[in-house]
Amino acid sequence: MAATPQNPATPRRKVSRHRGEGQWAAGHFTPLNGNEQFKKDDDGLNVRTRIETIYSKRGFDSIDPNDLRGRMRWWGLYTQRKPGIDGGKTAILEPEELDDKYFMLRVRIDGGRLTTQQLRVIGEISQEFARGTADITDRQNVQYHWIRVEDVPEIWERLEAVGLSTTEACGDTPRVIIGSPVAGIAADEIIDGTPAMEEISRRIIGNPAFSNLPRKFKSAISGSPLLDVAHEINDIAFVGVRHPEHGPGFDLWVGGGLSTNPKIGQRLGAWVPLDEVADVYEGVISIFRDYGYRRLRTRARLKFLLADWGTEKFRQVLEDEYLKRKLVDGPAPDQPVARWRDHVGVHQQNDGRYYVGFAPRVGRVDGTTLTKIADLAEAHGSVRVRTTVEQKMIVLDVTEEQVDSLVAGLEALDLTVNPSPFRRGTMACTGIEYCKLAIVETKARGSLLIDELERRIPEFDEPITININGCPNACARIQVADIGLKGQLMLNDQGEQVEGYQVHLGGALGLEAGFGRKVRGLKVTADELPDYVERVLKRFQEEREDGERFAAWVTRASEEALS
Repeated sequence: MAATPQNPATPRRKVSRHRGEGQWAAGHFTPLNGNEQFKKDDDGLNVRTRIETIYSKRGFDSIDPNDLRGRMRWWGLYTQRKPGIDGGKTAILEPEELDDKYFMLRVRIDGGRLTTQQLRVIGEISQEFARGTADITDRQNVQYHWIRVEDVPEIWERLEAVGLSTTEACGDTPRVIIGSPVAGIAADEIIDGTPAMEEISRRIIGNPAFSNLPRKFKSAISGSPLLDVAHEINDIAFVGVRHPEHGPGFDLWVGGGLSTNPKIGQRLGAWVPLDEVADVYEGVISIFRDYGYRRLRTRARLKFLLADWGTEKFRQVLEDEYLKRKLVDGPAPDQPVARWRDHVGVHQQNDGRYYVGFAPRVGRVDGTTLTKIADLAEAHGSVRVRTTVEQKMIVLDVTEEQVDSLVAGLEALDLTVNPSPFRRGTMACTGIEYCKLAIVETKARGSLLIDELERRIPEFDEPITININGCPNACARIQVADIGLKGQLMLNDQGEQVEGYQVHLGGALGLEAGFGRKVRGLKVTADELPDYVERVLKRFQEEREDGERFAAWVTRASEEALS
């Protein structure tokens, strides 16, 4: 057939060669953005030597920019926000204008597992090097602020002397493995994932084979029927289930994540026995390393690859290329057995002793308080404490005779074991106080909101989650909260630019996981926040059906009722 002649009046379409998504498995090894370039130039793990031998001796100004805003994250270090810079300048200033000469340092605490000795060292470091700061994160870590680079080697030495580290606490790495804080001791546990977590840490963490990923890789393992690790929003999660033929094991989930393009993780339909969890983990993280998108940072999380491939192809690649065997089909998890999943309160362990969970305010504690918690636990016969993914803490192994005394001691530190729904359910990210990405304040705002709601509606007794985030990146999980508050600047009634929040309503985790509803134009200033939350919760009380949860009410409520 003869070729169709070109119309000379029609401009030729420029043909450009598609360069792909930067997937290594497709042969695309040329770095396609600055982050990929600095990772190719030098592994982030190698920056530790420079910190110890050069930067800690010559000071902040000696730090190479690619180390300062890149590789130092591989060791848990971020520069913090320079004081006095308002939220309106967050997106317009250059990094060096936002940088203070101090760091946030994140202590990696896999599974939230701590001895009282470790907790005391964390508290002492806070007091000596971090101006008393020590926030509990919603990924079971502890974060310091005001850290000087000159002090980092000594901090590492003290942490590592008691078995802790900051290795890959940040960066494009396998981040902390969150786990059930009552693994191995809960009376209702399906299976204890601790051995798998320890094997994954041994194989993967600090291993150069997995230290250059397209983006961060978030992991969760829990055998609790409470589904207590927010498995739905992790890159990989192992959820305890009982197989009808093979017994206790884990259901495999992949591709969850929030930020500005949230996705709920997907089941691959595979049952994984305890002794194969580390193999499967290694297979999934290898897929991410090899097939993950490296062209655009905004599309580099595993959730985007899964969305393009689908679960069937993902499982096939995992089995055929990485595991070299088929996985066993398995059941989905059962519905959570309770609406609160934070382990707050007094609960009996499988050995007859008790664990006691308590609620700091929005994860904010300090070094002095942490050392007092360690002392208090030891005085009541315990040497083990835990952090949770809800910014809470737990003391394990308390005898029945010691419970009341421990509870009284915690209450004296304003660490309540019987919190109001507002104290129990309010979470906040770091916010503009220290974070360079933040637009508004969060921690103090959350604490004030708790006080106001306890005063205004003391009779409210329903589980409720109120998550406050200083920017759109959702570190505080705003999309899956009953009331999610995303920080932004807005105009008040007088036309002045003030701090405020876009409101998300009715998000949830669990097997009915979903993202909150955004009512068109629904924003609230920071000053009006207590009034708004009080109003919407009272309407819920008035309109709810018997046993109806807040998230279910939101789906049927009118926009007027939600405004």
